Amino acid sequence: MEESIKEKNSLADNKKMRFGTESIPKLLVSLAVPAIIANLVNALYNIVDQIFIGQKIGFLGNAATNVAFPLTTICLAIGLMTGVGAATNFNLELGRKRPKRAKSVAGTAVTMLLLGGIVLCILINIFLRPMLTAFGATNQIFDYAIEYTRITSLGIPFLLFAIGANPLVRADGNAFYSMLAIVVGSLVNTILDPLFMFGFDMGMDGAAWATVIGQFVSAIILALYFFRFKSVKFEVKDFKIKIREIGILFALGTSPFIFQCSALIIQIVTNNLLKIYGAKSIYGSEIPIAVAGIVMKINVIFIAIVLGLTQGAQPIAGYNYGARKYTRVREILNLTLKAAFVISIVAFAIFQIFPVQIISVFGSGSELYFKYGTKYMRIFLFFIFLNGIQGAITLFLTSIGRAFQGAFLSLVRQIISLLPLLIILPYFMGVDGIMFAFPIADLVAFIVSVVILKKEMKKIPKKDEDD
Repeated sequence: MEESIKEKNSLADNKKMRFGTESIPKLLVSLAVPAIIANLVNALYNIVDQIFIGQKIGFLGNAATNVAFPLTTICLAIGLMTGVGAATNFNLELGRKRPKRAKSVAGTAVTMLLLGGIVLCILINIFLRPMLTAFGATNQIFDYAIEYTRITSLGIPFLLFAIGANPLVRADGNAFYSMLAIVVGSLVNTILDPLFMFGFDMGMDGAAWATVIGQFVSAIILALYFFRFKSVKFEVKDFKIKIREIGILFALGTSPFIFQCSALIIQIVTNNLLKIYGAKSIYGSEIPIAVAGIVMKINVIFIAIVLGLTQGAQPIAGYNYGARKYTRVREILNLTLKAAFVISIVAFAIFQIFPVQIISVFGSGSELYFKYGTKYMRIFLFFIFLNGIQGAITLFLTSIGRAFQGAFLSLVRQIISLLPLLIILPYFMGVDGIMFAFPIADLVAFIVSVVILKKEMKKIPKKDEDD
């Protein structure tokens, strides 16, 4: 028993030596690059789904997946709240030299993810039809959405576990393994998509089953890692749900949860507004809903890169803040913000210069379809060069335990500014008002984020505790 305790402490000390002493740029690259690759592959296989569905079914198929997407957002909200909250606390506790507490919160999170996925799967199947109606499905879209979602709902337990377990694996310092789990699952999905849809002529069913199988593979790979954690050694008793840990992981996971819940509200409101105001325009309801889904998925590529960057920075910032190495905390923040800005500028240029080429990849359509799609992409993503900085600030504050501030910033863009704009602008501008609401909200969120970051950084000592 004594030898086991010494081994655990030694493993935790090894992690301290790396996160607390190694070069910040080197650490960030080692953790962020695998996370970016994993997120990109994950985003791309969702886009590959859209491409194959668009080529096989047409834009109505893309519209159906857009209407069904809020269900994925629900999983993201629950999974990230649990996983990010647990991972943040895991790193903070290791920095405080409390490995037992780190194991306790991680084990509680894993069990909650498994149980939550099963419950969510059952609830979605019971209430699927009214949910899709609420999500903005039209008569032409509804049958495709039902066909797709009945099957993909079966993969929700695997999806939820994978979303939540991934931050814990990264928190252990093994960003490569977390990347591997997502990449392998994504590749399985990408290979099965054309095989099922075109080879076996399964249509929407084929895309759905490919998605479920890919999620299952990722979940299994991540589950196996809990037998080989480096910083701690898990025991069966660690996976018992402990009430005291639930509050902690929920508090630290509040920011991503609120962000995803806010995104859920925005998705539902946007789909319904596109349905209502699109019907009054020359485009009809289906074209705006399909285009919005495509642009949202394209935007996910950018988000995947910035999120991977901040996910790589998160354990570094969390550990050093817990260890009171404040100069390293400031260094990782500055480096992350600079990298996020460069990424954002590149994304802005691509989306503004090549909108037609990007949209055409997702299948053919009428002249009206491409006209609306080009305009929507350029306007919707106009302030994307500020979004990367705002997202990095939000996750940084969460990583150092500023859960309330991170949650507030999530609310600023989605609810406080964007939601009123979505409701007001279409009243004066018709369906075009919907796309203009997003860049205005992006600008507001950026300004507020910078103000809050400056205020919070004044509270952090400029020197390490030992100085």
